[in-house]
Amino acid sequence: MAFLAAPAATASTPSATSTAADNPYERGPAPTVASIEAVRGSYAVSQSSVSALSVTGFGGGTIYYPTSTSDGTFGAVVIAPGFTAYESSISWLGPRLASQGFVVFTIDTLTTLDQPDSRGRQLLSALDYLTQRSSVRNRVDASRLGVMGHSMGGGGALEAAKSRPSLKATIPLTAWNTDKTWPEINTPALIVGADGDTIAPVATHSEPFYETLPASLDKAYLELNGATHFTPNSSNTTIAKYSISWLKRFIDDDTRYEQFLCPLPRPSLTIEEYRGTCPLGS
Repeated sequence: MAFLAAPAATASTPSATSTAADNPYERGPAPTVASIEAVRGSYAVSQSSVSALSVTGFGGGTIYYPTSTSDGTFGAVVIAPGFTAYESSISWLGPRLASQGFVVFTIDTLTTLDQPDSRGRQLLSALDYLTQRSSVRNRVDASRLGVMGHSMGGGGALEAAKSRPSLKATIPLTAWNTDKTWPEINTPALIVGADGDTIAPVATHSEPFYETLPASLDKAYLELNGATHFTPNSSNTTIAKYSISWLKRFIDDDTRYEQFLCPLPRPSLTIEEYRGTCPLGS
């Protein structure tokens, strides 16, 4: 199945002068606010189903990937759902991120009741499958990988980054974990919380997760305004635009996207609060 790509946004900033020669991992046209907020990016996307019966260590899922091979390999990200949830709860992120130039694997867990530490191991198992055995392994740059997850899947994304420091990015979405401190993480982290979250309240989850990350780490905390624990389960422009920018900046080392992260975004109708370290990569 292929998804039609939106027309490429017209470059309108000085960053349009950037070329692939400056950074071999750049993919797609120079970004604009419109391009990172769009429901689809510049790449047409195909998808491939992975049966749970054909893999070990996680519960199967769906791989979304740019249809074109003319740009070479892409960075990749695996995304895990939350407690009692299935892949369908985070599937909207698959084509949305892939159309911006990533291979994206939304997965099911072995059981819906798996805890964050287990989900972290499953994210890593899925990354290993994606890069070593999947039908799209030749499209993936195995040195440029990231993880995301919702709720306990977000807690798992922190666990995965702790276990595998070589990961380039982690994005926990309204994450839940009994472990509140993460000084061991060396992976650039975008922590996304929700002001109305009563299941993983930011005061006891996302905020301490962010604050206990190393001070020297590239990190950011995005608290969604007027949102709940389940906001990441449906298409959300704010989550998408900052996730795209974070993944581009750290998986692709694409500094064209830093303009959307630094200076720090200000509170708005959709952002309750944003904290972060700027400049990035310093």
